[in-house]
Amino acid sequence: MHNVELEIDKQGVARVTLNRPDVHNAFDENTIAQLIEIFDSVDQNDDVRVMILQAKGKSFSAGADLNWMQKMATYAYEQNKQDAGELAKMLNKLYSLSKPTIARVQGAAFGGAVGLVACCDMAIGSRLSKFCLSEVKLGLIPATISPYVIQAIGLREAKRLFMTAEVISSRRARRLGLLNETVSEEDLDTTIDTIIKALLKNGPTAVSQAKALASYVSTRPIDTELIDYTTEQIAQIRVSQEGQEGLNAFLNKRKPNWIADND
Repeated sequence: MHNVELEIDKQGVARVTLNRPDVHNAFDENTIAQLIEIFDSVDQNDDVRVMILQAKGKSFSAGADLNWMQKMATYAYEQNKQDAGELAKMLNKLYSLSKPTIARVQGAAFGGAVGLVACCDMAIGSRLSKFCLSEVKLGLIPATISPYVIQAIGLREAKRLFMTAEVISSRRARRLGLLNETVSEEDLDTTIDTIIKALLKNGPTAVSQAKALASYVSTRPIDTELIDYTTEQIAQIRVSQEGQEGLNAFLNKRKPNWIADND
């Protein structure tokens, strides 16, 4: 049985499913390696338009697997650094994926799982979801996930949750920005389907470039260099094949070619 499953439907929706429900989808080195491979394949697949990160069972993920943590406790510094490097690599591949990503969060998301949620572009959670940056309870720190969590919820809130390891509700996670929406568990899939439908109506290249634009602009001051960059970006996409198709379709009141006839 694979720790992670990948399914891509005819619309180009890739569903990456954590498949260890017996251990609350805790991840180990094998799960991390599989996620790296899957994220690479999704990123390189031109047919994929959007990726959903989800999990089987009652929990999204309990974070690090107990047996894996026991093994890491016996590692020397260099082994631990190499092991942590693979986790950091997996998180960055998820964060920097060229396709839009949506986390579907049910049940608990603890430890490193909070990082998975923070790395996705969007996250929809059940009202019963719980979140905890639990590392300090074990005498550890949320190191590799910290850049993504801080970006999602801000420095002040991150400091508190990194240090207290409080369990927070989905409602609070929504207020902090870790989740975009909280809905009943029965509405999780319909809510995500609505987002998918909205994404699929848009130019796939434009969506990818809009994602990259947001990341680039957010880390830079509004100066002449940034203004020049943004004007170059819009000029390039206006004359691109997809930009021309979108503009012509709009002006001629027809669907652009990336929308299927039955949509």
